[in-house]
Amino acid sequence: MSDHLQLGRFGEDAAAHWYRAHGYHILDRNWSCASGELDLVVRSSTPDVSVVVFVEVKTRRTNRFGTGLDAVTWDKQRRIRRLAGQWIGAARTAPESDGDRTLPSMVGGPSAFEIRFDVVDVDGRGHVHVVEGAF
Repeated sequence: MSDHLQLGRFGEDAAAHWYRAHGYHILDRNWSCASGELDLVVRSSTPDVSVVVFVEVKTRRTNRFGTGLDAVTWDKQRRIRRLAGQWIGAARTAPESDGDRTLPSMVGGPSAFEIRFDVVDVDGRGHVHVVEGAF
């Protein structure tokens, strides 16, 4: 595996660990379709509402050329929103045999959920900076 791919995997592992440690359930990781890929899709549930969070993970060895947060441009945000819609559509139409992959199973009901977009910046030492509701 190339250094670039290893660094990306390192960052995604660190972000997934952070979300699990904060009570989130990982629904999908590296979900892809013809339009692109979502790094993480996680769920947080409270008695009142479930939140499905679409997470963009950016990992950089240094901040010499800006932080990972700086790399999530307007175009990237638009693409992630479009992919989130596709993910929701795929989850809504998943067969019941997919268990956790059906949207009602994932979020407690067909329409009982909110969505949020987070950006996670991971540096080369594994420090995780989560921006909830980044866009």
